[in-house]
Amino acid sequence: MVCGMQLRYRYRLDPTLAQRQALACAFGCARVVYNDGLRLREDAYRAGLPFVGGVELSRQVVTLAKQTPQRAWLGEVSAVALQQSLADLDRAYRNYFRNLQRVKAARARGDKAKLRVRKPRFKSRHHNQAVRFTLNSRFRVLPDGRLSLPKVGRLKVRWSRSLPAAPSSVTITLDRAGRYHASFVVEAVAAPLAPAETAVGIDLGLTSFATLSDGRKSRQSAVAAAAGAGAAPVPAQPEPQAQGQPEPGESPPPRRSSARQGGRRPSGLPPPALHQRDR
Repeated sequence: MVCGMQLRYRYRLDPTLAQRQALACAFGCARVVYNDGLRLREDAYRAGLPFVGGVELSRQVVTLAKQTPQRAWLGEVSAVALQQSLADLDRAYRNYFRNLQRVKAARARGDKAKLRVRKPRFKSRHHNQAVRFTLNSRFRVLPDGRLSLPKVGRLKVRWSRSLPAAPSSVTITLDRAGRYHASFVVEAVAAPLAPAETAVGIDLGLTSFATLSDGRKSRQSAVAAAAGAGAAPVPAQPEPQAQGQPEPGESPPPRRSSARQGGRRPSGLPPPALHQRDR
């Protein structure tokens, strides 16, 4: 593995009815916080006010919003999930501003450039839903294989393979087909390879499959040799003959007239006389 690389492992979840309701609440709260933060920044932009930073945005749409009757239900879910939703909004704005700066610089040089990243848009409940939990939320994988999430419960996971290390975060998703998945992010452990004592070069060619730098040659690949070892030769199949084609040694059948049945004459022949006079 390469040091510093993050790997993602995805598994299917089987939540109960009560856990599905708790996850629906978490999805809705994360979506509302995202849309409220986006609306606050868009209103500030239209009013000519400075860009609302992340700290102030979190204070208004999370901390102060929980104290109002309209957003008091935000306290029913983990605060980490709400903060991660705002982190996704900040990441979307950074990508948009970076791409916008690239386009402006290209157009200043006289080059043609198009925006590859759209401006952040509002999320809908009809699209795929997602909520992310980090280590601060104290999620953990229990010894019995269940996933424990704050204010959700212990979810059953379909483990198709084991995790190589402890995950740093988990994202719960719900697609349009009604399937729940858990996506774990795992830090790859540095495992340097042992130093090689010798080196050899390989050249692939036509006359020889591979030629090594030490002079050795391979006429066929190991896969082809293993596949053909001990296998009986396959007899050649005769090619299918076209309909009406004679067998070897037989004379061809007589050619049919091009005239169709029903009295139609071939083209190029004069029409028959309708009436003949007696002379």
